[in-house]
Amino acid sequence: MRKLIIAFSAGLLLITNLLHAQQKLGHVNSDAIFTNYSEVKTAATAAENFGKTKQAEIDKMVNEFQAKLKTAQDKQKTLTAANKDKLTKELGNTETELKDLGGKIEALRTKSSKDVSDKQNELFAPIQKKVADAIAAVAKEKGLVYVFDTSKSQGNNSIGYYNPSDDITAAVKAKLGIK
Repeated sequence: MRKLIIAFSAGLLLITNLLHAQQKLGHVNSDAIFTNYSEVKTAATAAENFGKTKQAEIDKMVNEFQAKLKTAQDKQKTLTAANKDKLTKELGNTETELKDLGGKIEALRTKSSKDVSDKQNELFAPIQKKVADAIAAVAKEKGLVYVFDTSKSQGNNSIGYYNPSDDITAAVKAKLGIK
């Protein structure tokens, strides 16, 4: 009987310790944070203005292309037997210019797209880091081990913070014999 009471007490003590050892979880909606964060609005405005500048460069080149094309079309309407050789040569040169300009426009569009993307990364990366650092700081203050991001843009299930000491990757690798 005494052994049964000791075993029961030990089991009760073990269960109590397990209940106290439960890890605390939290959640955050990063969409709500980013939507209301003034630095995000400032960065978005700067990115939008940068994009408009790049689009203006493209529009200028497209307008140049359209003007040359219209000039060529107008010249083609004046084609007669008397000016056929001269005009055919001019139109051939204009066609080459238009092809070159079309290639430049496409190259500028590609470069502008990359530039805008790079600018957005440059503007938003520090803000994302600030938000991630704030989430980690609050999680540590509250003793949370994991914080899930419940925002729709993150798929309602991303981990916004985790305690690195709970990472079992190395143990799983070792169990599988992966070095």
